[in-house]
Amino acid sequence: MLKPLSDHIVIEPLREEKKKGSIILPDTVEKEKSEKGKVVAVGPGKMEDGKRQPLDVKKGDIVLFTKYGPHEVKVGDKEYLIVRQDDILAIVE
Repeated sequence: MLKPLSDHIVIEPLREEKKKGSIILPDTVEKEKSEKGKVVAVGPGKMEDGKRQPLDVKKGDIVLFTKYGPHEVKVGDKEYLIVRQDDILAIVE
């Protein structure tokens, strides 16, 4: 598993099927990157003035993030995204 450093966050992208009428289009038809994912690991936080700043997200959160911010990595057969906290736009509740 990945252990992020500083304010980095590891996200498992959530793929959603697109529907057009009664036809379900698989995600492979849609070439856009996912902008929604599940947090699988978080770093310890960024150091500022000698103190760790805690992150606003935690493992298990579903988040929305910027489309072009994530770095794509592959571990085994799973794909993950690594983002900084600043690239996360919202937590989905």
